[in-house]
Amino acid sequence: MTINIIGIGLDGVVGLNQLVRDIIKRATLLVGSDRNLSYFSNHNAESIVLGDLLEAILEIRQHLDLPNSCIVVLASGDPLFFGLGRLLVTHFPAKKLRFYPHLSSVQLAFSRIKIPWQDTKIISVHGRPMDELIKALQQGIEKLAVLTDPRNTPQAIANLLLALNLPTTYQFWVCENVGAEEERVQQWSIDEVQKEIFAPLNLVVLLRQTRMANQLLDLANLPMLGIPDNYFLSYDDQPGLMSKREVRVLAVAELSLQPGQIIWDIGAGTGSVAIEIARLCSGSIVYAIEKTAVGTSLIEENCRRFQLQNIVSIHGNAPEILHHLRPPHRIFIGGSSGKLRNILGVCGVRMLPGGVIVLVFTTLESLHTAISWVEERRRSDRSWSYRLLQVQLSRSIPVANLTRFNPLNPVTIMIIKGDLPPVP
Repeated sequence: MTINIIGIGLDGVVGLNQLVRDIIKRATLLVGSDRNLSYFSNHNAESIVLGDLLEAILEIRQHLDLPNSCIVVLASGDPLFFGLGRLLVTHFPAKKLRFYPHLSSVQLAFSRIKIPWQDTKIISVHGRPMDELIKALQQGIEKLAVLTDPRNTPQAIANLLLALNLPTTYQFWVCENVGAEEERVQQWSIDEVQKEIFAPLNLVVLLRQTRMANQLLDLANLPMLGIPDNYFLSYDDQPGLMSKREVRVLAVAELSLQPGQIIWDIGAGTGSVAIEIARLCSGSIVYAIEKTAVGTSLIEENCRRFQLQNIVSIHGNAPEILHHLRPPHRIFIGGSSGKLRNILGVCGVRMLPGGVIVLVFTTLESLHTAISWVEERRRSDRSWSYRLLQVQLSRSIPVANLTRFNPLNPVTIMIIKGDLPPVP
């Protein structure tokens, strides 16, 4: 005997083809939710309302042994798409199962929005934590379809977006009762989502938006130090690739800045650290050195957005380009592309007396390279010194009606000081 698992939409019997209707007509056992069984309320077959799934599976097993039985399991949409089918394939041999999928809610939702969805990341928070969604949002995934539940609602997802303080923005679509007569598919602002009441059957579609480079910022209301991450233009494919706000604040503090200095920001990325320094020290000059053309373009666009004139964007490879710059009082190294020892060698020669180098590491190997370099310097000049600051930070985020901490990647901040002119 075969178990027929039939997908059914919110349009009920109308959405089923003739083949599937004939199978249901022959059924001696119908298994499904109250809603799906209600479409066949006049059927003569025995019915099992899905409640305890394991108990339902035991009853299905019993009917498998009965002669001339025809078992039909009614599932929503595509049974193998976050549906009942996943459970059935773990309890019954594949040869005993036959699937007749309906259109999935995600497929229908994107057809209504009129957006291709083959590259969409689909995440279910139905009875699950939001960890996978948090990671996808932090990575700046372009298209997200989120299957919700009564706890992880559109409002909960909107609150999460606000709490994460992302460098990207998303169109927020709520797709309710997709496929039914009372269907509603609509784009909402985050504020509107928090005030609206949605139908219990819904899913959320998030579409990443490209932020306009010429968008003006309200500079008067920005903090002098610790600019929120979402104010910076970032990489489209790696929006999280920038020094986080809390790390920037610590790194800038450890530079011990003074007015009228020359500062190098090596591996400047989006220019977030250089911008923090330039806003704090308007009389200083900051050289933002970045090897990629995309990064250099982002630095220049961010400088225009923040209306800064004291940052010099340098497109070039360190350490070679460093020989052509004015000697610095302070140096921040955020990236080295595997050339850290050579970069430190040039910095050690060109940095002015009493200078400070601040580095941020995410790997032990780079940290070891920097420590080895300083120790070698100290053998010939005891004025060189360093100290380390281990940084492990977490930000609070809402989880339904509760709050939890979401950790940032741990980093190590290294502060190197050379009080006297170093020996080459």
